[in-house]
Amino acid sequence: MNPKEKPKSKISASRKLSLKILLLTRACEDLEKEKQDRDEEKVRYLGEKLPPLKLSGLPLAELQTLCKQFHAKIDVVDEERYDCEYKVNKHNKDINELKMKVQDLGGKFKKPALRKVRVSADEMMRALLGSKHKGSMDLRANLKSVKKEEVKVDKTGEDWRKNVEAMSGMEGRKKMFDAAGGGGQ
Repeated sequence: MNPKEKPKSKISASRKLSLKILLLTRACEDLEKEKQDRDEEKVRYLGEKLPPLKLSGLPLAELQTLCKQFHAKIDVVDEERYDCEYKVNKHNKDINELKMKVQDLGGKFKKPALRKVRVSADEMMRALLGSKHKGSMDLRANLKSVKKEEVKVDKTGEDWRKNVEAMSGMEGRKKMFDAAGGGGQ
């Protein structure tokens, strides 16, 4: 048996499809049941916490006291909600800090303190390429060498204009060629 070939499944494709459909319908039914349970729990909870109001036939003073009671209850609920939100945010921050500590202890994302290090080209190539790097790499070997020509300075005090006139034209070029040692006659 070739390792690239998948072993044949013992269940036919139509059977797999029917099982998937059954699982999906069961999951949808469970979701609907959970939604109904939550709605019933919400109605029950509100029925316990908020009894039905009988506002008809109440004088104005009693309605005002009832409104004040509701405002007081709203303030208490808002304080509780704020406290709960604060606790949840604090716990979330603590969880994130603990996650970061776990990652740091695991060593995956730990950043070392960086130092300034002088590394030669060979060491850098060895670090980057590992065992693939062979021999030393002399970066200066690939540079072109430039020869400096010595500049002849005339200290005879002659007028430079005469020198220019003498060297102009073909005769001047012939004199320069002869002076450079190129006259092989």
